Amino acid sequence: MEMSRIGDSSSGPNHSPDTMHRRYNRRMGGNYAGYASEMASRFRRDNDRRQQPSEAVSELPHVKRVEFYAPQNARVHHTLKYELVGDRYRADPVLRRGQPFYLAVQLDRQINPASEKLYVVFTYGPRAAVTLGTKVYLVANKREFTKEKQHWDVRIHGVEGDTLVLQIQIPYDCLVGDWSASIQTVADGSHGRRRAEFRCRENVYILFNPWCEEDPCYMENEAERDEYVTNDNGKIFVGAHNRYKGRHWVFGQHDNAVLPAVQLILEMSGLSHAERGSPVKVVRAITGALHSENEGGGVLEARWNGQYEGGVSPWTWTGSVRILEQFLRSGGATVKYGQCWVFAGLLTTVCRALGIPCRPVTNFVSAHDTDGTLTVDKFFDLFGTEIEHGPNGDANDSLWNFHVWNDVWMSRPDLPQGYGGWQAVDATPQQESENKFQCGPCSLEAIRRGEVGFGFDTTFLFSEVNADLVHWREDPDSDWGFSKMKRDHYHVGRSVLTKRSGPTHDDDDQDIENITHLYKNPEGTAAERLAVFNAVRGTAGAQKYFDYPESGQEDVTFELTDIDQVMIGQPFHVDVSIVNNAEEERTIKVSLHANSMYYTGIKAMDIVTDPVQEFVLQPGHTEKMVVEITPEQYMDKLVDYCMVKIYAMANVTETRQAWSEEDDFVISKPKLSIQLDGPCVVGQQCLVNFSFVNPLSVPLTDCMFSFEGSGLIRPSVSQLRSTVQPGATFTHAESFVPRMSGEKTIVASFQCRQLFDIEGSKTLTVSG
Repeated sequence: MEMSRIGDSSSGPNHSPDTMHRRYNRRMGGNYAGYASEMASRFRRDNDRRQQPSEAVSELPHVKRVEFYAPQNARVHHTLKYELVGDRYRADPVLRRGQPFYLAVQLDRQINPASEKLYVVFTYGPRAAVTLGTKVYLVANKREFTKEKQHWDVRIHGVEGDTLVLQIQIPYDCLVGDWSASIQTVADGSHGRRRAEFRCRENVYILFNPWCEEDPCYMENEAERDEYVTNDNGKIFVGAHNRYKGRHWVFGQHDNAVLPAVQLILEMSGLSHAERGSPVKVVRAITGALHSENEGGGVLEARWNGQYEGGVSPWTWTGSVRILEQFLRSGGATVKYGQCWVFAGLLTTVCRALGIPCRPVTNFVSAHDTDGTLTVDKFFDLFGTEIEHGPNGDANDSLWNFHVWNDVWMSRPDLPQGYGGWQAVDATPQQESENKFQCGPCSLEAIRRGEVGFGFDTTFLFSEVNADLVHWREDPDSDWGFSKMKRDHYHVGRSVLTKRSGPTHDDDDQDIENITHLYKNPEGTAAERLAVFNAVRGTAGAQKYFDYPESGQEDVTFELTDIDQVMIGQPFHVDVSIVNNAEEERTIKVSLHANSMYYTGIKAMDIVTDPVQEFVLQPGHTEKMVVEITPEQYMDKLVDYCMVKIYAMANVTETRQAWSEEDDFVISKPKLSIQLDGPCVVGQQCLVNFSFVNPLSVPLTDCMFSFEGSGLIRPSVSQLRSTVQPGATFTHAESFVPRMSGEKTIVASFQCRQLFDIEGSKTLTVSG
């Protein structure tokens, strides 16, 4: 058989020049000439390189390894407590801006300074750019820093063979967050620039620096830095103004899950990477990202209605780490559920992790003024029953028994001089600001002076501590249908409390600090009223309310006795004393109400409603009304935090004098006792015992127990099968292996079907 030749058009593929041109034209979209020209240029360049001497085409030096000296730098940067620094998987550098740090670059050969350069490149965010400050090129070619402290800089600290030790200066206004680093070796020659890149796998965390005088977060006092930046445990005060307690909270800002979670929060906040050098902008954005009310969601869903199915009851949380770790592991899914003090604990963790000095603060009797009148208005019918949402259904003001927000420390270059220092911020979603649920930062000095024109959200925060409480009662003789019974200038903002710097007390609240004077002048002083009127002048909606006439003749004295403490399962009584100071008899009508309350001031259920009593009181005489309330009447009506509100109302027929008073108190619960079984040593098992006595007359069932300790044990939750009989002692033991030495704190919480929010803490010393 005759075989056809390759290229024979009659029997095989056609490889003629014309056919090839047409084929390549089709393949190259009709641009064969351009393709051929590019190919010719490439072949020519390759040929030129082959003809050059060998030293001119030698390989670029390549990076073999980069050492960030994470623990060594951390000692100088006050970040050694961060677990990421010593993580066995990968030690990530945690650095503070405004300070230099060291790194070493090992190459496969030495750099030729005549023709080669080494660059250190830092990038931040997905679209990093030099013009935005999110991309930095540093060429390592000098022995000393040559730039001012507000600029990035690098110097060669030393050369040991093929290893360069570099020192890098971080500017004091650097963008904070998780930076990426790479090392580039570059050679410029007659044939263009050649580049080799080594991408470091470490995350480079850069934080605010309270130790740097140029940083807006600079805090001079060392004891305060220790408390508000590095302390990873603390207290959040809850309860009623006359019966509060410090709830222990593990902030855990040094846990290895926290900084990655914080970076994810920043990404979800909507704040651009180029704006993340300003603590004012960063903390404002975070207040809008810690909750789920804004578009795009957030870390924690707020809930106050007592229905917590599908999530965790707010009082079960013992710290921030469990929340942030769940948020991180889920890829940013919202965690359920939180309330104000949980949001404040979270915000403290996030701010301290970023290097912003922060503390949770509690305002007892906190106003939520929804209509900008600087008053909280409550309406009652003829029988003394509160009319929820007012007569027209649009009165949504409320008084929270307590509300927890945060103070952060920073200068305020956007405000006049004198308004820096502590700033109020709030991550609890209450009211929109600039079309988002976010709040602050607001200068405490602006709040104290009533300077409501200074940002951010000063009017709202001023009203929380200074609003007047006004009671209105249905009145058929009034043109409006209601008459004013009471205007109380001093009920709101009874006290603003935080934990003082220094040791945390396990068994008492001697570590409390009253900072009310930072938020408001002393009640009743001229300065206090001037601040209120200053705020009224700047708040149009408030002016007509402050002009409203006061009530007339008052010659009967009423007094509601405050209830100090009631242990759960015990009875209590409500006392009202009435004195007729007139020279004539007076006809008195009195009504008493006791309700269980959510701490936000919303009524849960009626406990006792005493019918209106009418009697005649003779001149100079005193009458005392007493209502006894038994455990059987209140136990099944208690909700979160076991809060009870007493309303007492009265009016005098002859003079139309009206009186009303309210008292809030908390039904107390036993404290969880925590005892260690021997000393604790790093790396060795430690046993801890938890106990308390059941104060109820019924067994405790469906028991659950949670506890954690920063540097001791990660957050843990246990479902317990045991039942605790009435009057019996609950006991539970856990073991753990401490990870870090020093003074540490265990925080634990117990709940069951019949009883909840039994908590306690124990400070211990772990030896190394």
